[in-house]
Amino acid sequence: MPVDSPVSETSSRRQRLLAPWRRLVATWWFRQSPSRQDRLATLGPLISVLLFLAAIISAFWYLRNEEIERETESVKRDTEIAQQQIRLRLIENQEQLVRIAREVVTRQIDAHEFSAQAQAFARERPELTQVTWLGPRRERRSSVSAAGFLDDGQMLTDGTDPSMPMFNQSNAASLAFEAAKDRRQPVYSPPFTDSNGITVFQLHIPLIDRGGFAGVLIAEYTVESLLRYYVPSEVATRHSIAVLDARDQIVASTVTPMPGQVLRRASLLHDVPLAPALNGLVLRGQGWRTSIGLISNALFWLVLALAGLTVWMLLGTWRHMRRRTQIQNALTLETNFRRAMENSMLTGMRAMDMDTRITYVNPAFCAMTGFSEADLVGRTPPYPFWLADRREENARLLQQELQGRSPSGGVEVKIARKDGSSFDARVYVSPLVDTKGKQTGWMTSMTNITEAKRVRDQLSASHERFTTVLEGLDAAVSVLSVQPPELLFANRSYRLWFGADPAGHALLAGGQLVGTTSRRGLDDSADEVDDYSGLPAEALTDLGSDPREVYVESLAMWFDVRARYLQWTDGRLAQMLIATDITMRRHAEAQAALQAEKAQVTSRLMTMGEMASSVAHELNQPLTAITNYCNGMVSRVRADSIDKDALLAALEKTAKQAQRAGQIIHRIRNFVKRSEPQRQPAFAPDIVEDAVELAGIELRRRNVAIHTYVAQRLPQLMVDPILIEQVLMNLLKNAAEAIDNASLPTSRRHIELRVVPKHSAELGGQIEFSVTDMGPGLPDEVLARMYEAFFSTKADGLGIGLGLCRSIVESHQGRIKAENLYNGSLVVGCRFAFTIPVTITSEQLRADTSPGGAGSAQRTEPTTP
Repeated sequence: MPVDSPVSETSSRRQRLLAPWRRLVATWWFRQSPSRQDRLATLGPLISVLLFLAAIISAFWYLRNEEIERETESVKRDTEIAQQQIRLRLIENQEQLVRIAREVVTRQIDAHEFSAQAQAFARERPELTQVTWLGPRRERRSSVSAAGFLDDGQMLTDGTDPSMPMFNQSNAASLAFEAAKDRRQPVYSPPFTDSNGITVFQLHIPLIDRGGFAGVLIAEYTVESLLRYYVPSEVATRHSIAVLDARDQIVASTVTPMPGQVLRRASLLHDVPLAPALNGLVLRGQGWRTSIGLISNALFWLVLALAGLTVWMLLGTWRHMRRRTQIQNALTLETNFRRAMENSMLTGMRAMDMDTRITYVNPAFCAMTGFSEADLVGRTPPYPFWLADRREENARLLQQELQGRSPSGGVEVKIARKDGSSFDARVYVSPLVDTKGKQTGWMTSMTNITEAKRVRDQLSASHERFTTVLEGLDAAVSVLSVQPPELLFANRSYRLWFGADPAGHALLAGGQLVGTTSRRGLDDSADEVDDYSGLPAEALTDLGSDPREVYVESLAMWFDVRARYLQWTDGRLAQMLIATDITMRRHAEAQAALQAEKAQVTSRLMTMGEMASSVAHELNQPLTAITNYCNGMVSRVRADSIDKDALLAALEKTAKQAQRAGQIIHRIRNFVKRSEPQRQPAFAPDIVEDAVELAGIELRRRNVAIHTYVAQRLPQLMVDPILIEQVLMNLLKNAAEAIDNASLPTSRRHIELRVVPKHSAELGGQIEFSVTDMGPGLPDEVLARMYEAFFSTKADGLGIGLGLCRSIVESHQGRIKAENLYNGSLVVGCRFAFTIPVTITSEQLRADTSPGGAGSAQRTEPTTP
C-alpha cells in the first residue's frame, strides 16, 4: 500500500489553501470589461519594471552599506590594536620603573647606580624624553635624557622648565606630583608642552620609605614617539591613527599633512582612551570609504536609464492603447448617438443614389408613410407614397429638386400613407457627398406640416378676430417701435383722435418719441438706462407699468394711459400704449372734490352753529369785563379819584380782555373760513392746541374736562392743519355731547386726547390721534353704519360729520376706527382713533414708551357756564 510523502502532503495542503484565493481572483478578473483587462494587462509589465528597478536600487544600497560596515569594523579593529600595543608598552615601562623605585627605597642602589639603570632603561625606550629622580622636597637627585646620558640641564628649579613640578604652581607636572604624593600610587599627568614645544605627559611613581614619602621617579613620554614606535606598520598603512587632547585637537598623528594642506575629515571614526594613562588623551582611528555612492555609480545610472526607458515605452504604449480605446468608445458612442438620433427624430430621412433609387429610410419616414423599410429601399419613381392623381406633379418636382432648382424653403407636397390617407409635408433635398467630395446621391428630409398648417390657419383667423376686437375698443391702442420710432399698429380710436401720426403716441407717452429722445432725456441717470435702447431697464423687465393720467390740450380730453414694452413680430423692441378716455370721470371727480370741500366748510359752520351759545358765553365774559373796567374808570375819573398809574393798570386789563375776545374770534374765523385744501409741514402739538382751544368752549359749557397727552420729539406731518383740526373738533364735540346727554356724574365727565407714535410691519410709521370718553359707548348697529352718508343718531343731525372725518383721514393716507371700552361685559366708554403716516425713528418710539413719559400732558378743568 503506497504511503504519501510529507512533501506531497505539504504541497496538497498548500494547494487547498490557495484554491479559494485563485477562484476569487479568477472571478474578479472575468468580471472586468475587456478594455479594463487590457489596461490591467498593460499595467503588469510597468509594475514589473518598477519592482525590478526597486530591487536593483535596494541591492546597490545593501552592498554599499555592507562595505561601509566592513570598513567601520576594520577601523575599529586597527584602533584597538594600536591601543593594545601602546597599553602593553606603558604597562611594561611602569613595571620596570616600579622595580627601580623599589630598589631606590630599599637603598639597594644609590644615585650613581640609578643613573646607570636609568640610562640602560632609556636607551631601549625611544618614547621617553627623560627619567628623573626627585626628592620629597622636589630637589633633583638624578636625571637621564632620552639618549641615555646624564643631563644636568633638565628639571631646573628656576621655573622655566614646565616638566619640573614646582611649589605653588598648578602645571601638569605639579598636579601629578601632588597626586602621587597623596595617593601613594603611580599617576599619569595630563598632557602638556615641554620646553622644546613637544607634547608630552609624565608618569610619577611615588617612593615610599617606611610609610613616608621619599620622592618620585618621573618618566616623561612623547605622544608622537608612542604613535611612531608602537602603532603597527600594517595598521598605520591601512588607517590613520591620531591622538587627541581634551579639546578634541590632534596632538599627534601617523599621517602628516603637506604644509598648507587641510586634511579631509574622515568619514569613519573610532575613539578609544589612551590606556592606562587615562589622562584625557584619546586614540582615534580614522578611515575613508573606498566605495563610491549610488549617485556616482555608472552601473546604477545605466540600470536606472534602461528602467526609465522601459517605463517610458510602457507608459507610451499604455497611453496609446488608452487613446485607441477612447477613440473606439467615442466612435461607438457617436454611432449609437447617430442611430438613436435618427430613430428618435420626428423628421423623415430618405437617401437616394444617382439613379433616384431609395437606399435608406429612417424609422420616422416609415412611421409617417406607414410603409416598412423593406417596402421602400430599392424602389424607384413612382414611389409608393405618391398620390395616384399627383404622380406627374411629383415627378416634375423631383426632377426640379435634382437639378438644384428647388426653393431654399423646401417644397410642400401631398404624401399618401399605406392605409390610403394623406398628409401635407414639406420636403428638403440636398446633395449627398462622400469623404472624397464626390456626389453619390441625394438626401431628402420630410416634415409633417399638417398640424402646422392648421395652427397657422387658426392663428390667421385669431389675428383677424383680435384685430376686430382692438378696432372696436373705445380706448386708443398704439404700438411704436423703439429704434427707429415707427408706428407699427394703431386701432380705430387712435386713428380717430390722432390720425396715423406717431406724435400722438409720443404725446401720450410723455411728450417725446421713444427712440429719438429717450437717450437724451436719461443722460443724467446713466446707471438706470439700458445700453441697447436708452430705455429704463426697470420698465423693460416689468410686466406692466402704473397707469398715468395725461391731458391732451388739443383734444381737451383726459386719458388713462397704460404702457408696456414688448417684442414685435419681427424681433424689434416696441412700446404699446392703451389710452382710455377718462374726461367724464375727471369732471365727476372735480365736482366731487368741490362738493367735499363745500361739505367740509359746511361741517365747520355747523359745528360753530352748534357751539354758538357757547361762543357767545365765551365772548360775553371778556366783553362784560371790558364794560365793567370802562364804567369803573368813567366813575373814578368823574369823581377825580383815580391817579395815572391806576388808570394805566385799568386800561391794560381792558386791553387784555379785548385781546382775549379777538383771539377767540380770530381762531373761529380761521376755522370756518373757506380755503383750498393744501398740505404743508405741521406739528401735532400745534394742531392739538388749536383744536383744544376751540373745543374747550363747548366742553366748558357742558362741564366736561379734557386731558391731553402729546409725545415729545414727534416727526413733522405733511397735512392740511385745518382739516386735521376739524377731525379732532368733531371727535371732541361728539364725545362731550355723548357724556352730557347721558347725564353722567362728575367722575366720568372727562375726555382723554392722546397723540403718540406707532409703528407696524404692515403700515410703517404713523402718528395716532385718539379721543377716549367715559360715556355710554355706541351700539353695534351704530358702529356698523356710523360712516354712512346722512346717517345720524341726533335728532337734528345731518349725518355728514363722521363720514367727512373718514374722507379727510383717508385723503391723508390714514385710517380711522372706533371701538367701545369694556369692563367685563359693561361698556364704560368709547374710543375714536385715526392715524397719519410719517417716518418714525427708533429713538422717537423709545422716547414715547420709556418709563416716566417723554411727552407733555395737560389737563383742562371744566368751568361753570
